[in-house]
Amino acid sequence: RAVPVQFRTMSSMQVSSTIVGAVLLFWIVGAYNRLVGLRNAIVERFAPVDRQLVERHGLLGQQIDAIGAVLAHASERLDALRAATLQVETARLHARTHPGAPGAIKSLRLADAILAEARARLPVQAVGGVDFSELSARLAASDSALAYAQRQFNAAVQDYNAAVRQIPTRVVAGIFGFASAGTL
Repeated sequence: RAVPVQFRTMSSMQVSSTIVGAVLLFWIVGAYNRLVGLRNAIVERFAPVDRQLVERHGLLGQQIDAIGAVLAHASERLDALRAATLQVETARLHARTHPGAPGAIKSLRLADAILAEARARLPVQAVGGVDFSELSARLAASDSALAYAQRQFNAAVQDYNAAVRQIPTRVVAGIFGFASAGTL
């Protein structure tokens, strides 16, 4: 024997509530996906920064070796440069694992500033009849490529931070733990 099926009609208030709930759910999913995409863009934009830092680290090692062979009296400055390059390398490794973390990026930025000061204290053109212009040109090119990669990274971070601070998305960011990222 068949049981008759009874359909219950929904009131207009229930229909409206269902529609509003569905729209809200779709908006939350969209906002979440946008934040994830922007956070992934930060990771993608850090990869070229990482590569350029590795390249510059190698070139600075060559520079230290070349200058150290010629300038025995500059050992204190060379030691400062070695320490600064090691500090940048350590900060780079930490930032690579956490490219959006403000603390990791700030450490890298500060280590890079210390390195810039140490580099400024060394002669890089010609010392003791040895010409360093080719190595200096390679370092300058590496510095330019690094600056470009840093600008691209910072643009991705600014886009992400703007989305995190944007008013209804801020609620989704807070619920799912999206925090502001740091710039280089």
